[in-house]
Amino acid sequence: MKVKIVSKSHHPLPLYQTPLSAGMDICANLSEPVELKPLERKLIPTGLFIALPKGYEAQIRPRSGLAIKHGITVLNTPGTIDADYRGEIGVILINLSGETFVINDGERISQMVITSHEQVVWEQAESLDETARGTGGFGSTGGGGELRTKS
Repeated sequence: MKVKIVSKSHHPLPLYQTPLSAGMDICANLSEPVELKPLERKLIPTGLFIALPKGYEAQIRPRSGLAIKHGITVLNTPGTIDADYRGEIGVILINLSGETFVINDGERISQMVITSHEQVVWEQAESLDETARGTGGFGSTGGGGELRTKS
């Protein structure tokens, strides 16, 4: 699939790091380093603008290395870029560690996954079909695969 991209960044275009990667690394496009203090969040520019085809979205996700090593993650995970958005891709990062983290120009700050989606048309009903799970919510199916019933 070909996607139009405008890059006002001085870094290479996003690319897949391995042949089977789902996500492409996205780099910060900064004129100077940005400090993220503990629990602080900031919008980090990328210099990238894309035009996705109808029925597709781009998801902005955290990089696992930044998360485990430094406590840096994408705040609105996953961030969604709709097919009709034409503005610059910005990444909202938050520092969940106890130490200040410095984001440098060109640093890989997130990954982008392009995926298809559909829009639904609601069909109002009086009831829903029964399932084995029923109304069991958070944690109701247990961890071992067997269905638990509430006592």
